[in-house]
Amino acid sequence: MNYDILAEKIYRIVGPTTNIRHAGNCMTRLRLQLDKVTPEMTASLKAIEGIIGIHTADTELQIILGPGAAEKTASALKALLQRERSAENHESCGIGDGEKLHARIRARNATPFKLLLKKISHIFIPLIPGFIACGLIMGLLNLLLKAEPSLGSMAWVKMLSVMGNGIFYGMNLFVGFNAAREFGGSPVLGGILSAIITHPALKDIMLGDEFLMPGRGGIIAVLLVTSFGAWLELRLRKIIPSMLELLLTPLLTILIAGFAALFILQPVGGMIASAIGNGVTIAIHEGGALTGFLLGGLWLPIVMLGIHQAMTPIHVQLIQEYGVTLLLPILAMAGCGQIGACVAVYFKTRNQFLKKTILSALPVGIMGIGEPLIYGVTLPLGRPFITACIGGAFGGAVQAAFSVGSSAIGISGLPLTTVTNQPFIYLTGILTSYIAGFAITWVAGFDDPEETLKDSTGEKTL
Repeated sequence: MNYDILAEKIYRIVGPTTNIRHAGNCMTRLRLQLDKVTPEMTASLKAIEGIIGIHTADTELQIILGPGAAEKTASALKALLQRERSAENHESCGIGDGEKLHARIRARNATPFKLLLKKISHIFIPLIPGFIACGLIMGLLNLLLKAEPSLGSMAWVKMLSVMGNGIFYGMNLFVGFNAAREFGGSPVLGGILSAIITHPALKDIMLGDEFLMPGRGGIIAVLLVTSFGAWLELRLRKIIPSMLELLLTPLLTILIAGFAALFILQPVGGMIASAIGNGVTIAIHEGGALTGFLLGGLWLPIVMLGIHQAMTPIHVQLIQEYGVTLLLPILAMAGCGQIGACVAVYFKTRNQFLKKTILSALPVGIMGIGEPLIYGVTLPLGRPFITACIGGAFGGAVQAAFSVGSSAIGISGLPLTTVTNQPFIYLTGILTSYIAGFAITWVAGFDDPEETLKDSTGEKTL
């Protein structure tokens, strides 16, 4: 069975891409969340060779394919959907066309390496609400204990501490589960492999002259182990007969990947994690304000290149190892530089549509969501994007000079203040980025776009 052809036949019936909200699978079924399901659609699908049956539940269409076939068809369909969506938007973009411009940049960035980084990002995105909740609890609790240390012995404070550490206590399992799914394996097997390298009983097992270390390598080791486990599982599914697949594939995956994890992958992950932690710490402590200036200024171009997703596991690793990530407060300044630049544009421009765009996007920008300002204002204007980056660089220099760290990820801008180890310095960095972004943009200027009005006859210049 050619599963690429099968996926294409299914897509022709259930498509276009705008009708398909989500594509996934279970052990025997391809599960599609659709905007619209019609009787004609299900009838056409039943006629396709390889489809055993169809079941609908509201807007979910379940295509019964059998063990192995469901997973392979889902993978082929996801790849097809990604290609179709990447090719959809080729229209020119102007001021305010943030969504179109963002889509074009994402399509341009769809190289294999950047798609791998995107997978890594998708592993952590579902965890962000947990990072925010637990990070805020710990941030507020730390402020409380600094003001009144005697409260640390109280039961309710200890309970809050447990709640605040909850995300980190189960971090490896959560990441392992999501990673296996993103790399095409069974999520539960990824969770099990993560549990194996985290299991406290490892400390009683000696290999050579050393005892094994539970959790060594942190998130880096988990990503190595689960990606290998998913790769192995997919290879096993191709060579194990279908009648034995459900029995042998998970067994061999756990045995082979488990031993590979303990003997090879976890030690390698430990070395990589230590190198990352030491490298970041030395760079910021030794380079100080200069390191912060460079990182803060280069962050938005890095986002444009699509390689910013690689930072998420590094943030998590730093928080696991040191309790805070020194990188996030520095990088958050890039968005703050955008605020200052856009305020300068607002006061200098005569374009009323541009003014409205800035006013509507400023509140969310201050709260750390910078995409509307970046893709709708500064990037289309050109020069203000560069001056905004410089403004962010000045704020990054402040954060690095004082080693400001964040105990959580997933938030940025003003809300990040509550989870930093030095809130006053962090706010000083924000203010520095605002002022620098405004001043440099005001001096550098920009080409003010002419006011336009679209009517039924086309586009007219006012």
